[in-house]
Order: sequence, then structure tokens, then C-alpha cells
Amino acid sequence: MNAMAYGGDGPANGILDGRSWAPLRVIRDPLTWRAALYLLVSMAFGLAWFVILVTGFALSAGLLIIWVGVPLFALLMIAWRGGAMLERFLVTAAFGVTIPNPYRRLPEGGPLRKWRTLAVDPATWKDLAYLAVLFPITLVEFVISVVMWTATGLLLFLPLIMVLDGSHVFINLGDSLTYVLTQPVAALPVSLVGMLLLVVSLYVTRTVAVAHASFARLMLGPSENQRLRSQTEQLRARTEHLQASRARGVDAAEAERRRIERDLHDGAQQRLLAVAMDIGRARTKLESDPEGARALIEQAHAGTREAIAELRDLARGIYPAILTDRGLDSALSSLAGRAPVPVVVEVQLPTRPPAAVESIAYFIVAESLANISKYARATRAGVRVTREDQWVVVEISDNGVGGAAATPGGGLAGLADRAAGIDGILTVDSPVGGPTVIRADLPCVW
Repeated sequence: MNAMAYGGDGPANGILDGRSWAPLRVIRDPLTWRAALYLLVSMAFGLAWFVILVTGFALSAGLLIIWVGVPLFALLMIAWRGGAMLERFLVTAAFGVTIPNPYRRLPEGGPLRKWRTLAVDPATWKDLAYLAVLFPITLVEFVISVVMWTATGLLLFLPLIMVLDGSHVFINLGDSLTYVLTQPVAALPVSLVGMLLLVVSLYVTRTVAVAHASFARLMLGPSENQRLRSQTEQLRARTEHLQASRARGVDAAEAERRRIERDLHDGAQQRLLAVAMDIGRARTKLESDPEGARALIEQAHAGTREAIAELRDLARGIYPAILTDRGLDSALSSLAGRAPVPVVVEVQLPTRPPAAVESIAYFIVAESLANISKYARATRAGVRVTREDQWVVVEISDNGVGGAAATPGGGLAGLADRAAGIDGILTVDSPVGGPTVIRADLPCVW
């Protein structure tokens, strides 16, 4: 797949989103249950890394005298970076919190140069600090989770436990307050208390999960300076991309202006000049040769109609009137009707998008259908236009030979520049042998 423009969303907040703390949402939110599972099993991960780090540092320090400790420490550094990467994945899976990559770019060259970059990268040592304290943190989380969920399970399922076990239950609330439950039915009020404790356990789980996710994002994510530098680099890259696309758009507009000027000069202007000459010759023959004058007038009339047709085609190429009058559905249906292969058009738009979006979508479809007729050797094609949130999605597909590519200066690259002019995205998926799918995502808000 060839992506000609791109955009991105910010990192997800997941369980840190404060809007999801309503009781029903806490219970129904799958993040709560995934967090509960993570808090129960993460102690094994923390214990494993505690053992690995203690053993690795001890061996590296002990073998340092014979220089074996140096490569061993380098391997240990690579290992804990890998463990931190795994922890980022687990935090994302459990809490829905995306932690951006905090590492510096590795330079070209040999392993020693790359290891030196790892050693001076602050993110490497933040990873070490996180893994070093992970075991005591996960131990506390494990104890809290086991106590809360064990108590919840015992109270909630106490009637079932009494049925299966067949024994009595003694509830001691003090020196002189002791209750004996002899029947499972008598334990139903205790189950109601268990249901209340279930809600409390879910809130405790979510609170602990928020604390763990915040700590993980602080230690495993980029620092404030790194985030600012990353945002600056992204904005710079985006600015360069937009500048390049705008420049190509200006060049394309200039080329289009010259084409229109050439078409007017070589086409309609020449025909209108011939019409004027025919009318002038006919005027001189009106009295001496009426039949000849009639023939010249008919010739001028035919030339006038041809000039009007050329001007109409030229105006349609600039901006089709049907698009303004009747919208994208009718305009695309008109394009499909003139295509040399059968084209199925499906437009599902609840409201009309902005005029710029309609225009770009129309010309993307027009250029794509023209390419299909010239190069694809297809027997059928399809056009589908839908609305997805704040995007208008245009897909053109065919069953041709494939192999289409958005090469610089080509028609598909020009379509990508059109889309990028409003921060749109154009992708081309055209393996050799087909099928070909051209997709344009055009924002309705920019």
C-alpha cells in the first residue's frame, strides 16, 4: 500500500479518562476487568525482573575484573529495555493508556556505537528504575487485589458455598454479637453486602490501576522536553509535507491554467474565428449568391454549435455545473455513465459536504476512472462514497491488472496533492494482477 498523506491522533488516555467513573460505566467498562486481571498477575512479572536485575548486576560486577562483565552488562541493558517495551504493551492492553516511544534514534554504525547511544539515553535508566521498583509496587497491588476480591467472592457466593459445603457459618461481630447461619437462605443478606463490596472492589481496582498507569506513563514515557521535541519534529515534518504539497498544487494549477488557455486558443477561439469569417463571407454574398451565402451561414451555425460544445466540455473540466446543482451523487453517476466500463456508484452521505470536499472527491473519481479506461484493462469498476465521523471516504476499485503507483509527477500523485490541500489522505493499494483500490479520506472539518 502506498500512502500519499498521513495524519495522527494523540495518545489514548484509557483508564485515566475521568469521564468513565460513573458506577454503571465502571462496572461495564472492560478496562476495569482487564485492570483487575493485570493487578493479580503482574507481581510475577515484577518478581521475575527483580531476580533478573539483581542476578545480572551481581554477575556483571563480579566478572568485571576479567572484562566479561562489560558485555554481560551490555546484554543486561538490552534486556531491561526489552522488558520496558513489553511493559508498555501490557499497560496499553490492560489500562488502554498509550505510552509514546521515549527512546533516542539509534545511529548508523556498529554495535559499540549503538550501545553507547543506549547508555547515554535517559530513557534507558528510567526503564531500569521502573523495573527495579516494579516488584514492591506489584506486591502491594497483588495484596490489595487478593484481599478485596477474596472478601467479595466469599460474601457474594456464601449461599452457594453453604450448599456445596453443608456446614454452618459463624459471623462474629464482637464479644457478645455472634450470628450462626444454618441455612443458605439465611445467607442471602450477606450476598447483598457482597454485591456492595463488589462495587467497592471495582472502584479500588480502578483507583490502583490509575495510579499504576500514571506511574508507568511517567517512568516509561518521554520526558516533557522529549515530548516538546517530538511535537516540534512532527510539526516540522508536517509543515514540510504541506509546503511540498502546496507547491505541487500551485504547479498543477499553473499547468491547468496553461492547458485551459491552450484549449481556448486552439479550440473554441479558432472555431469562433472561422464562424466570424464565414459570416463575413456570407454577408458579401447575400445579394450576388444567396445559395452560397446560405451554405456559409449553415457552416457558421455548425461551427458555433461545435464551439459551444467545446466550451461546455472545458467548463465541465474546470468545475461541473451538475456538481453545484445536484450534488456529488448525480455528478458521479454522470461520470460513471460516460465511462467505457460498467461502474457501480454508491453514495451514502447524510448531508452534503463542503464544496471543496465535493470538488476534490469528484476529480479524484474522474481521474481514477480515466486511468481505469487507459491502463487497467478492467471489465468493471466501483465507486463508493461514505461518511465516517468527520471524514468523507471515497473508494474507487476495479478488477484490472493492478500495478498502479503514485509516482512523482503522475496523475495519482496529483490526486494526493489535491487531497493534501485540505489535510486529506490518499492511499493506493494495487498489487500486480489486481484488484486496485484507491481510497481518499477527506476531512469535512479543517
